[in-house]
Parts: sequence; C-alpha cells; structure tokens
Amino acid sequence: MRKLLAIITCKVLRVVGKALGKGSSLPGKWALKIDKNILSEVKLPKYVIAVTGSNGKTSTVEMIKQIMENAGLKVAVNSEGSNQIEGVTTLLLSNCNLSGEVKADAVLLESDERYARHSFKHFIPTHYVITNLYRDQLTRNGHHEWIYDIIQDSIHEGSKLILNCDDPLINSYATSSNVYFGIDRYKDSTDINTSVYDDGAYCPKCKGKMRYEYRHYNHIGKYECTACDYKRHEPDYKITDVNLDDGYLIIDEKYRINLALKSIYNAYNILAAYALCRELNIKSETIVESLNNYILKNGRVVEFTINGKRGTLLTSKHENSISYNQSLRVAANYKGYVTAIIMVDAISRKYFTSETSWLWDIDFDFLGSDNIKEVILCGQYASDLAERLQYAKMNFNKVHIEKDIPKAIEYLGEEAIGHIFAITCFSDQHKLLNRVEIVK
Repeated sequence: MRKLLAIITCKVLRVVGKALGKGSSLPGKWALKIDKNILSEVKLPKYVIAVTGSNGKTSTVEMIKQIMENAGLKVAVNSEGSNQIEGVTTLLLSNCNLSGEVKADAVLLESDERYARHSFKHFIPTHYVITNLYRDQLTRNGHHEWIYDIIQDSIHEGSKLILNCDDPLINSYATSSNVYFGIDRYKDSTDINTSVYDDGAYCPKCKGKMRYEYRHYNHIGKYECTACDYKRHEPDYKITDVNLDDGYLIIDEKYRINLALKSIYNAYNILAAYALCRELNIKSETIVESLNNYILKNGRVVEFTINGKRGTLLTSKHENSISYNQSLRVAANYKGYVTAIIMVDAISRKYFTSETSWLWDIDFDFLGSDNIKEVILCGQYASDLAERLQYAKMNFNKVHIEKDIPKAIEYLGEEAIGHIFAITCFSDQHKLLNRVEIVK
C-alpha cells in the first residue's frame, strides 16, 4: 500500500509541479517520506546508466540520450538535472506504472557526485560513467580527494565502470568490469603543467612523484608514478586526433566528429558518450551521426546578439576553476577579434558566502591572447576579479570595470569589438540573457 501511495503521490505532484514551473525534487521527496524504500521496490529496465563527476555530467547525459533515441531506444532521463536522491526518485516513479515497473528501455541518470552513494544503496547501475574529479565548489565539496572517497562508496560489483583514464584519480577506481576512455597527445598537448596549480603532482596510490608524458590541461593526460607501478590504463576507446582550430576529432583512427563547440572538455564529453553507447552495442555510425556538429540544448552555450553584434554565452559552474578555464580557452582560441565579458555576481547556488579564493585558481592568463581586444568585468565581485587579473599575463589597459550589470551590458553593446564571449555562472546567466536577443 505504501508503494502504491508513494507512486501516485509522486505522479500527481509531478504534474502539478510542471504546471507551476517548479523543480523536480519535491515529488520524490514526498514519495520517500511515504515509503523510504521505494527505490528498492521499483522494477528497472535492462539498462540503468548513471553519469557522475565534477564536470560534464549534464552535457554527457544529453548526448547519450540523443544517441540512444536515434538508435530506437526509449529512455527515461532526468533532463532537468535534478540529480540528488529526491530527483532520481521523481524520475523513476514518474516513468513507472502503478505496479512499479519503469516503462522504458533504459534509465539514464545524471547523479550528483556527493549523493550517488545514497541512490545506489537501493539499486545498482548496470553502467556507471565517471567523467573527472576537479577542484569544485569549496564551500560544498571541500577537496576533490574527499569526493573521490564518497564516489567510491557508490561503486558496487555488478556495475560496469566507464572511466576517464586520463584523470589519475578516476583511473584508480576498479571493479571486475572496467572500460577506459582517453585522448592521445595532440598538437595542443604540453610536456609540462601550464595551469595555476598542479593536482597531478603526486600519485593517488602511494603519494610518490608523478611523471607525465604529456598533459592536455592541469592533471589530465598520460602519466606514471616514479615510486610505484601506478600508471594510466590503456584506453579501450580513444580520441586519436583532435583539431580545435578546424573543429573536429577522430575516434579510434576512424570516426570523425565535427565539433559545434571547439573545446577539449567537449571532446571528453563526446568520448564518454561514445564509449558508453558502444558498450550498449550501438553502432559507431549511429553515434557519429548523432553527435556530428551537435549543439547542446542544456543552456550551457547560448548564441545571442546585442546591437547587431554576435555573441556566445559560455555558462561555467559555480566555484569551479576548470569550468571557467574551459570558457576562457574557447575565447582565446577563437579565430578573430574577441570582446570578453566576465560576470561574477553570485558565488554559490546554495550557500551564502563571499569566499572568492577559487578565482585565484582560474587561468586568467588566457585573456592575454592577442585576439582578445577588451575584457569587461561586472557584477558585485568585479573588483575581486580586477585584483586577480592584475596578476595575469595581460595588458590591463584593455580591462573595463563596471560593477553595475545593466551599465556593463549597455557598454558591451556600444563598444564590443569582434565576437563577444560572455562568461558567467548558472545563477547569473539570465542577467545577461534578459538584456540581449537570443538566437534561436
């Protein structure tokens, strides 16, 4: 009886929530209050796929969904990104019948890296993609090695792990069934660390000194420990060539995918989706066709115009330096003049804090690229940004500071040179998008 009541309550609240434009966690929260074991009682389909990690979860899930649907599979997915146990509960109960059977060929979950261990006490994913572990949201997540231990608690025998072997921490996870993906050296790889900090300095197994053959960025690359036998696994699926200037990548020396977003981070998300879908026996040709020139629909990348000038919003994750580095790298690699506007008006989505130390972890040296003609800093933390930029390798004369966001955007429309790249977080993106014309 509790099971049935939990399912009905969730379904009703989900319908009401959609009508009111509310989030997708509340129905699951109430269902769990009625029956705390409801997730253990649901009958799941053949495939239960989970994706977790610091960055790239939402984008990777979106691309996996696109591929699976193109392959003719019906997918139940938490597209709204509600990725804690309440959101997972809402997803499963909304897609099941009154007897508790999920009516889909596959369940596809974006799972918060801190909360996956709670969801997977009740059921075990058949396939578990782990993308990366970075410094992320200090006020919430502390250190990424702590998050490593938390994710470890969510891993169980019976799950096939799909792991980014270029990340030394991710590479060390293990079950009896692991699959690895990675990227070979390409023209933008470096022999040394070029980031502000180095999280790949020491071996995650013995804490000995790590030696890198090459790096793609920060601690991501090909490595081995100088003190023990720990090293990068050989990838089962790999990008054998990537050209961000021309916007394409090659997987396994055979399959070319053109990139709508010319970013090495995007390349990793594509490769993770490819590896997972190949493990589901989806044909490579179907995957390539699905992802060729694929434009994300999750609002992370939005094209806009202002006063007839074209721009791109690159949404970065709060308190996550590597996410911001991704956006800065795209602007710096653009083939043409660029005006960059960086908005930091909210630090965290959940916590009231003015903790800005993470700004010092961002590679603002990217803004010193010759193609970037002006940098506009705005939002209540514009002065913090300005202080940080004084230590970057760039001409500070091209920096314009305007804390007032409407005034900064007005200045942008009047003075921007070349293509505009707007770089901000989820909480602040609407403060720009409400004042520009979005390109559909």
